[in-house]
Amino acid sequence: MTSNTHASNAGKMGERPSIEKMERTVSDSEYHRKMTRRILWKMDTRVLPVLSLLFLCSFLDRANVGNARIIGLEKDLNLSNTQYTQGLAVFYATYIASELPSNLLLKKVTPKIWLPLLTMVWGVITMCLGFVKDVGSFIGVRALLGIAEGGLFPGIVLYLSGLYTRQEMALRMGIFYTAASLSGAFGGLLARGLSAIGPRGGLEGWRWIFIIEGLVTILAGLVAYLLLPTSVTTAPYLTEEEKEYAARRLQGDTGADTANEASPVLEREERFRWSEVRRGVFNLQVWLTATAYFSLGAGLYSFGLFLPTILNDLKITSSPNQTQLWSVIPYAVATPVTVLIAFASDRLKLRGVMMLFTLPIAIVGYAVIANVASAHVRFAMTSLMAIGMYSSVPCILVWNTNNSAGHYKRATTSALQLIIGNAGGFVATFVYPPRDAPLYHRGHTILLGLLVYAWFAVLANVLWCNKINKDKAAGKYEEYEGCGDDRDPAFKMIL
Repeated sequence: MTSNTHASNAGKMGERPSIEKMERTVSDSEYHRKMTRRILWKMDTRVLPVLSLLFLCSFLDRANVGNARIIGLEKDLNLSNTQYTQGLAVFYATYIASELPSNLLLKKVTPKIWLPLLTMVWGVITMCLGFVKDVGSFIGVRALLGIAEGGLFPGIVLYLSGLYTRQEMALRMGIFYTAASLSGAFGGLLARGLSAIGPRGGLEGWRWIFIIEGLVTILAGLVAYLLLPTSVTTAPYLTEEEKEYAARRLQGDTGADTANEASPVLEREERFRWSEVRRGVFNLQVWLTATAYFSLGAGLYSFGLFLPTILNDLKITSSPNQTQLWSVIPYAVATPVTVLIAFASDRLKLRGVMMLFTLPIAIVGYAVIANVASAHVRFAMTSLMAIGMYSSVPCILVWNTNNSAGHYKRATTSALQLIIGNAGGFVATFVYPPRDAPLYHRGHTILLGLLVYAWFAVLANVLWCNKINKDKAAGKYEEYEGCGDDRDPAFKMIL
C-alpha cells in the first residue's frame, strides 16, 4: 500500500512539470498570435493603403494615354500610328533602365524619402503631358515619365519584403496589386468624367485627364511621405514592445511560425558587394520567373493600353465615352479574384503551383478571342484574360523575393525580374496595330504563345526549387550553414 502510494505521488510529481510546460506553451502560443495579429493589423491598415495609392497613381499615369487616345490625343497632336507607338515604347525603355539603379539607392536614401519623391516627380511630369504640342514633346515627356516611374514598383516589392515574413507576402502583394486592376476600372471612369471638363481654358478634354491625374499623384506622394515608416523598428504606430517583437519575428527568433526567414539583423549590417549582385544575376530562378513575368507583362500592358481601343473597335457601344465605362468591367471582375488567389497562396505557402492553375484561365481567354468573331463573346473573354493575368502577378513577384535572401541579392533579383518583365511593354506597344482591327488576331495569338511559355517556365521553376530543397535535406549545402542567406540549409525554397 505504502509503495503504491509513493509510486502514485512520484507519478503525479512527474506529471506536474509536463502539465506546466504545456500550459506555458499554450500561453506563449497565444502571446505570439496576439502580437502577430496586432502588428499585421497596424501595418496592413497603415502601409498597404498608402502603397496601393501610389501604385494606383502609377498605373493611371502610364495607361491614361490609352484613354486619351480615343478622345482626340492623336488628332490634336497630329500623331501617326507609328509616332504614337514610339511614345509608348520610349516610356518602357527609360522605365526599365531606371529600375536597378533605383533599387540599389533605396537602402541609402530610405523608402520613406525615395518612394514619395519618385511619386511627386512623375506627378509633375504627368501634368506636363497635358501641355504637349507636338510629337517631339509627347515622346520626350513620356521618356521622362518612364525614368521617374521605373523605381516605384521594384522599390515597393523590396520594401514590403522587409516588413512581412515570406509566408505573408503573397496576400499583401495581392491586395497591393489590386490597385493595378482597380486603376483600369477607375481609369475608365475618371477618364470619362475628366474628358467632360474640356474643352475649357483653351485645353481639350483629353489634356485635363493628364493635368488632374498628375495633381492627384503629387498629393499622393505628400501623403506617402507623412505616413510611410522606414522599417518596422521606426514605425511610429508600433509600441516599443511591438517594434522589438516585429524585428524578432522577421528574423524567425520568436518561437512562432516564422522559421526559414533571412536575418534582418545581418541584412541591416550588410555592406554592398558586387559578389552579391553577381549572385543575383547568375541565378536560374530569377531568369525563369523573369521571363515568365515578361510574358505576363506583355499581356498586362497591352491590356491596359489597348483595351479601350479593342472595345471601341468591337462596336458594342455607341460612343468612345460609353467605351470608357465598358472598360471598367474586366478590371472589376479581376480584382476580387486576385485577392482570393493571393490569400490562398499564403495559406498554402505555394506560389508557382498556384500559377499553374491561374495562367490557363488567361490562356483560354486569348485562345478564344483570337479565333471567334462574335463581339459579345470576345468582350466576355477580356474578363477571363484579366482574371488569369492579374491573379498570377502577385504570386510570381512574391515568389522571387521569397526565395532570395541577403539585401543586395534580393534587391538585384527583384529589379532584374522587373526589368525583364517590364520589357514586355515593348511587345505590348506593337502587337495591336490599327490595320489588324477589329479582330486583332495576330496580337492575341502572340500573347497566347507568350502565356503558354510562361506556364512552362513556372513549371520548370517549381521543379528546380523542389530540387534545391531536396539537395539541402541531403546535406549538399552544409558549407553555408549559418550564413544567413538563401544558401543556408535552414532556408527552404517556396514552391
